[in-house]
Amino acid sequence: MENANQTTAHEFIFSAFPYSWRDSVICFVLLLFIYAFIVVGNVVIITVVQLNIHLHTPMYFFISALSFLEIWYTTATIPKMLSCLLCEKSISLNGCLLQMYFFHSTGISEVCLLTAMAFDRYLAICSPLHYPTIMTPKLCAWLTLGCCVCGFATPLPEIAWISTLPFCGSNHLEHIFCDFLPVLRLACTDTQAILMIQVVDVVHAVEIITAVMLIFMSYIGIVAVILRIRSTEGRRKAFSTCVSHLTVFLLFFGSVALMYLRFSATYSLFWDTAIALAFAVVSPFFNPIIYSLRNKEIKEAIKKHMSQANIFFS
Repeated sequence: MENANQTTAHEFIFSAFPYSWRDSVICFVLLLFIYAFIVVGNVVIITVVQLNIHLHTPMYFFISALSFLEIWYTTATIPKMLSCLLCEKSISLNGCLLQMYFFHSTGISEVCLLTAMAFDRYLAICSPLHYPTIMTPKLCAWLTLGCCVCGFATPLPEIAWISTLPFCGSNHLEHIFCDFLPVLRLACTDTQAILMIQVVDVVHAVEIITAVMLIFMSYIGIVAVILRIRSTEGRRKAFSTCVSHLTVFLLFFGSVALMYLRFSATYSLFWDTAIALAFAVVSPFFNPIIYSLRNKEIKEAIKKHMSQANIFFS
């Protein structure tokens, strides 16, 4: 990994963080609040689903699995961001590779799980009579396991390939966490780096487009069935079970598509950072709100347990 008259980079320095102490402290406090809210909000959802027997259904099983993944998805990046805001803005090469792996593996697992949730809603609305016999707890567990296996296996070839590249010269990473394209721009071998960028673009495009098409086809079937329901109340109830999933899907995939479907297009450092924050921080922040405030059953369960806690402490 040594080139003549060059030294191998063993660490990267993040250059997208503010260098002003005042700005760093403000960003730290805001980001810490968001991270705490994400963790607590998702833990509350998981706990409420586990404690209430009437929530032991496929839909809530997938919601609690998504909440579990959200905790680790944000933990892969946000704690290091918090550290960089107040301390040294650097990360080792191995630490960078690990961060990339866990961020993308949990992210791809979420993409697969959102696709499985669309399939679940399709069966519930389009085949309500067969739904209980098809979407069994065993199938839910296998689907979730399959999503995680797919998520944690997919990034391995990319991470393994990047780990073989020589990084020398500048070690300033123009991003707020380790991601494929910013890291690849620091590789010494231009031809190999360009080829790798093209491969990564194609892989991410296939992943995103496949998931979007599957979810889109599921919702075509759902909308077709809902429009055949004669009563307005019936249509409203049928669609209300999909609103939370559809909102999370649009929020998450919208920002992910901007980042990973760019191909040869380049953004400024400001827009790169803004888009990265959208799918790494903002989208996970809104997910607990969407699944709790827009879900009557989860809201009622949370209120019940809060009232029980107040009685206990009183």
